[in-house]
Amino acid sequence: MNDWEYRVLYVDFRGRISAEGVEFIRQSGEHRTGFVRSYLDTLGQEGWEVTGILPLVRPESSYFILKRPRKKAAKSEG
Repeated sequence: MNDWEYRVLYVDFRGRISAEGVEFIRQSGEHRTGFVRSYLDTLGQEGWEVTGILPLVRPESSYFILKRPRKKAAKSEG
């Protein structure tokens, strides 16, 4: 059975992503969806997969839920 780890992102498509207390701000001239896709591409390279999106009442904002298999701790030899 897989052991998962999770990450929750707050995504404001107007130009901000908040991930566990770290803020990412869209650069001037950068397309809104391109900004989010670029961030998700980076997380995908780290093994994260979007498993759910929870749209908020606030326009253009959502929570993204991601998961990846938890890395197993190496057993120490001794």
